[in-house]
Amino acid sequence: MYYIGLDIGGTKCAVSLGKITGDQIEIVARNEVKTSPSAVDTLTALKPFIEEYKAKTGATQAGISCGGPLDSKTGLIVNPPNLASGWYDFPIVQYVKEHFGLDARLQNDANACGVAEWMFGAGRGTKNMVFFTFGTGLGAGLILDGKLYAGTNDNAGEAGHIRLAKNGPIGFGKHGSFEGFCSGGGITRLAKEMAARCKKMPACIEKMGGMSEITTKKLAEAAFAGDPFAKRVFAKCGQMLGRGLSIVIDLLNPEKIVLGGVFMRSHQLLVPTMKKEIEKEALGLSAAVCEIVPAQLSENIGDIAALAIAKGV
Repeated sequence: MYYIGLDIGGTKCAVSLGKITGDQIEIVARNEVKTSPSAVDTLTALKPFIEEYKAKTGATQAGISCGGPLDSKTGLIVNPPNLASGWYDFPIVQYVKEHFGLDARLQNDANACGVAEWMFGAGRGTKNMVFFTFGTGLGAGLILDGKLYAGTNDNAGEAGHIRLAKNGPIGFGKHGSFEGFCSGGGITRLAKEMAARCKKMPACIEKMGGMSEITTKKLAEAAFAGDPFAKRVFAKCGQMLGRGLSIVIDLLNPEKIVLGGVFMRSHQLLVPTMKKEIEKEALGLSAAVCEIVPAQLSENIGDIAALAIAKGV
């Protein structure tokens, strides 16, 4: 079966044609355009590619992955912070049906990526799986009893908002939040807080060019090279990751937790303290049946996510 996927991003929007056979997916074609402040203008720019895909394959179903807030039930993009106001309250599912002749489904990007990892990646074969983005922010996609669970108004899975400590880096507008400790930007802020408490500026930060030049990527490189301060930053992040995952394990009893982004690239730095914290905090019976693994779909995850939503859960 062939499906069409639309990945709506703040700087670019991509349309892809995918061939799905069982639990295997092949991206047959892909095109992208710059995201316009106007939803209609952007979709109009994508229309020739969509018409070409339809003509070649007879595809009739589309999936749309977009940052929230959105309303998946009515197919409405509400007001994502990474998009201009010309996208706000835009009925994209209705538009795609009327202008492109496609039956479409809309889902937020964290949920869509979760479905993709469940169908085609590290979560294949599970019934209860949680996916964490662990990138710019920390969002989650929940697969419960073989179905995507989005909540009453698409806000399920906002684990990044959970406060893990009274003090700590800000994430999701909250000091000490799960996202504050466990996201790309959060790790950078954590490093700055930890460095500020040192009597002498850590050597790795001096090499970076000072506090203003700290990035999570540079910290990871330093940690892998053996720098003690950078390793302490990731050890702290791993500890708080374990604390947050313990809450998820106790609440949802998943058989697998899949983590993308930073964890996918740097899990060796995080796993030791993460495991210790889970052993201390989570219910033993639940932790024993939960495998925690890096995501597998690193390339074209946005395209695969949109196509997974087109196929449906």
